[in-house]
Amino acid sequence: MSYSTDVKEELAQHMPQARHCRTAALAALLSCQTVREPEQGNLPVQLPAEGGEAVRKCFTLMLKTVNINVRLSAGEGGRSGRTASVPVSEESFKTLSGLLGEDRTVRKDLLDKACCRKSYLREMFLCIGSVSDPDRVYHLEFACGSDAQAAQLMEVLQTLGRQPRLSHRKKYSIVYFKEAEEIVDVLNIMGAHASLLKMENSRILKDIRNNLNRRVNCEAANIGKSVQAAQRQMEDIRYLERAGALRKLPESLRTMAELRMEYPDISLQELGERARPPIGKSGVNHRLRRISEAAERLRGGDNGEKSDQSGMPAGSSAQTHRRTGAGGQQV
Repeated sequence: MSYSTDVKEELAQHMPQARHCRTAALAALLSCQTVREPEQGNLPVQLPAEGGEAVRKCFTLMLKTVNINVRLSAGEGGRSGRTASVPVSEESFKTLSGLLGEDRTVRKDLLDKACCRKSYLREMFLCIGSVSDPDRVYHLEFACGSDAQAAQLMEVLQTLGRQPRLSHRKKYSIVYFKEAEEIVDVLNIMGAHASLLKMENSRILKDIRNNLNRRVNCEAANIGKSVQAAQRQMEDIRYLERAGALRKLPESLRTMAELRMEYPDISLQELGERARPPIGKSGVNHRLRRISEAAERLRGGDNGEKSDQSGMPAGSSAQTHRRTGAGGQQV
């Protein structure tokens, strides 16, 4: 069974105790059914294509609320192929039809109490609601048959502290929620606590998987960057060695170059720990950067400035680089 079916089966077990809540629930169910004028003392109620729990609960509420017994009979029922014949008196018919307004929405005074609004919401979900499997996507919706029904449903949800969204799909007005927190709140209001716990478990597992995936992807990206940087550093060191400039570098740089060639796969922090004396990550990075700069200068990356074999600009030491301004004045 689908997750949506599980939710509906759970909600179908809720039978309001107070008469006013049962009346609001029955009105909500009737607002989603097709009810015609009585024929020879019977009230034909057109069942939806998937009557299921909503239909059974509607009949149970008729019995408990207005003391009407239900007899199911075959008939012309559209997609469902059947109708429910409900024997009613004229007074009972007026009672049932009086639960709805002219626009086929639930009479407003039946929804004055918060408990009645919750009962209304529960039965509306049984008839026209659906919710996606939380393992795949978060989406809960009510497919309302009219704009008036959608407007009333949105108003009820707003009075219960929720902020639904509205869209249109073919002939339906769709009242829906897309956020997991909002869907959990709606399930809680309707009383689908077992389904709520199932969704929360799914959310926790999904969050754990997402966090692990993010960490793995981040670690993989960092490792990839470290490997690329180490390869560039080793290429620079080999270039300096072939040019005979490596041995002319300061001792601290030569030592770091030797460490990098000996341990091509370890991190900067681990390189620093193997140095004697040990140095920090920033110190390792600084020395490797100076080695790369020396290689670039030796390749001619200093914009044509003459270089000696050490990779440093001509006339400069490994530690300082002094420039002269106009007239030979040092700056």
